[in-house]
Amino acid sequence: MFDLVVRRVVMIAATPALLVLSVPALGHGPILPPRPHRVPPQTAQPAPDAPKAAARAVPSAAAAASRKPSAATATRLRARTMMIQVTALTNAKRTAAGCPALTVDPNLSTASLRQSWYMARTRLFSHVWRDGATFVSRSRAAGYRQPAGENIGWGYPTAKAVVDAWMESPGHRANILNCGAKAVGTGVAYAADGTPYYTQVFGWQ
Repeated sequence: MFDLVVRRVVMIAATPALLVLSVPALGHGPILPPRPHRVPPQTAQPAPDAPKAAARAVPSAAAAASRKPSAATATRLRARTMMIQVTALTNAKRTAAGCPALTVDPNLSTASLRQSWYMARTRLFSHVWRDGATFVSRSRAAGYRQPAGENIGWGYPTAKAVVDAWMESPGHRANILNCGAKAVGTGVAYAADGTPYYTQVFGWQ
């Protein structure tokens, strides 16, 4: 009977760890861990069993450290935030001009991210890759059949700065204010030195 109780307690205690490990795999984007609780400084004298207390505190400190986002995770979160802002500002420009807002298409988002990653990695600022790939072929490879246009930019520190720059360029502005376009994908990637590269791909579907 005691063995049965022990087995049940072990199973119950293990369940939260399994749930925590499986949640990120089910999410649709990076998960920002909760902020660790502040621990007030200890003012009392340590108890005689202080070594045991310190030993128990080690796992807690390690757990708090594991909740702090890594540099790579922080960069992905920053890029994701920037992508959301660029899309929102683009739709604001469209609705102000009487065009319908664009829906975010996951396949166009994939094509846009690939373009931004390529530019950030190679430092080749171009719509055409060295292997000849264009926004049309990249969009179709990502699963989107009817791309309408592509905007790219680099070095602008904020989403507003890059969208304002696109609006001041006739060709980029025409893509943003193309009222026939229905979908968009936005990609942002950072080079090793932190320089941002932006891509928008528009679609007819």
